Amino acid sequence: MDKKLSLRLNGGRHVQGILRGFSPFMNLGKDGRVEMVTSGRQNDIGMVVIPGNCVILLEALE
Repeated sequence: MDKKLSLRLNGGRHVQGILRGFSPFMNLGKDGRVEMVTSGRQNDIGMVVIPGNCVILLEALE
């Protein structure tokens, strides 16, 4: 917990943030989440819960 992660999600989304919690179904609670848009821009979207079935790739950055 409290590790920085990079996630690839369904729909071509790429997000980074700090893992705050998870469930047995791999639902992830993330804080300080930034969405990396294909144009190179970053969108700060705060704390969110990501459904586990949306995660394609998970990478630890720390």
